[in-house]
Amino acid sequence: MEQQSISVDVEALKKDIKKLNAQATNLKMNLHDLAEDLPSGWERIPEAAAQVYEAYRNLSKMRSRLAAIGG
Repeated sequence: MEQQSISVDVEALKKDIKKLNAQATNLKMNLHDLAEDLPSGWERIPEAAAQVYEAYRNLSKMRSRLAAIGG
């Protein structure tokens, strides 16, 4: 029973990682687009950068957790 629970957790975590990776990539591209339009929109850089940072920080944590449980 425990092995089945771990398998479900691994699959759920992989699914969450895939979703977060897509979101992080989208946020990264938004920041890239913002940078390309400089100097227009420079005021939005801190907020956009913070969103990208947070997404990749969470993605890194999830990947570490997946590695720790053997996924």
